[in-house]
Amino acid sequence: MSDCDDPAGLAPEVPTLGGQRCTLRALRPSDAPALQRHADDPAVAYNLFDGFPQPYTRADAERWCGTQHREPGFAHVFGIVPGGGETADQAADEVAGCISVTPQDGLWASSAVLGYWLGQAYWRRGITSEALSLVTAWAWATMPGITRLWMPIYARNLGSQAVARRAGYVLEGRMPLAIRKSGQAIDAVMFGCIRPGMRPSEGA
Repeated sequence: MSDCDDPAGLAPEVPTLGGQRCTLRALRPSDAPALQRHADDPAVAYNLFDGFPQPYTRADAERWCGTQHREPGFAHVFGIVPGGGETADQAADEVAGCISVTPQDGLWASSAVLGYWLGQAYWRRGITSEALSLVTAWAWATMPGITRLWMPIYARNLGSQAVARRAGYVLEGRMPLAIRKSGQAIDAVMFGCIRPGMRPSEGA
């Protein structure tokens, strides 16, 4: 589908990005069964925002893999397909998670927010950090107005913080009791990076 064929208000489909441990590509309706299987896991939802359904039903997956993931609030969403190296024995072309880049507007128009999750079966294999590196490079190449990429992470989520560090992000700040999860206020941290070749403005 070309950009001109996209329904009004939906982001264009993302390209395919290849790495050593994973491939990132556009979601398809046929991805719903695999995505639902990986997403319907309390261990995955534990460190995601409350908007992530749990339990995660087939209907949730079908909506997400249809057009919901291309709505303005989500912008650019890639499916994460583990593959290559140690994951070569797994089912080919199976989406096991997602990673997104959402440009901001108004006061924060120079920034984009990233988010990611991966099914528990693929944790601790370097897949998510490679996916984050791939998406970061893509964002710098295709979003010339963006000068900063960042992500909020639960302070308790040490694994996600390690992913961010391995992809070149740095801890920018701590936000005590800043996020509400399951009815409770919890601490968050902020990781970010600025466009290569640029430096913070004077007085920063």
